[in-house]
Amino acid sequence: MSDTHDRLEAVEKAVKFFNEAGVEQVLHAGDLVSPFVAPKFADLKAELHYVWGNNEGDHGHTRTKFSEIGVEPLGDFAVIELENRKIALLHGTNEDFVQALAKSGDFDAVVRGHTHEPGVQEDPLVINPGEVCGYLSGRQTVALLDLEVLKTKIVELQG
Repeated sequence: MSDTHDRLEAVEKAVKFFNEAGVEQVLHAGDLVSPFVAPKFADLKAELHYVWGNNEGDHGHTRTKFSEIGVEPLGDFAVIELENRKIALLHGTNEDFVQALAKSGDFDAVVRGHTHEPGVQEDPLVINPGEVCGYLSGRQTVALLDLEVLKTKIVELQG
C-alpha cells in the first residue's frame, strides 16, 4: 500500500481488507502524511513495514504514534526479507533510483509509491500499489503479492 494522505476512512478500509484477506505482512511505501493517521493501523492483524514518503510532515511525532502500536518506521528505504524473498521498499520519488534498484538483481521485487498510479512492471518486478487515498486517480487501490510465485494483483478497495 502507499499514499494514504490523511484519508482516515480509506486507511480503515485498507486495514479491513487486509484483515479479511488474511494478509500476514503489509508494506506501506510512504506518504501517510500526518501523525494522527498512525493509530488507524492499530487493528491491522498483519505486521506493518513502513517507510517515509516525501509528504511526511513530522517524523518525530509520527514515530511516537507508531511506537504506541508497536510499529517502527524504517526510514526512507528498507530491505524486507519475507519467505526467502528480498524486497526493496521505498516511496520512489526518484525514478532513476527505483529502476536502478530493480535492475541491480539484488531484489526479488521493488515496492514503491509516489505516482498514485497502480501498476506492475515485470522482470524486474516493480510494484506500485497506487493510492489508498484515491485523491488523484479516483481509485483506492492496494497490491497483493504472492511471494511463492511473485505474482501481483492490484485490488480496488470496496465499501
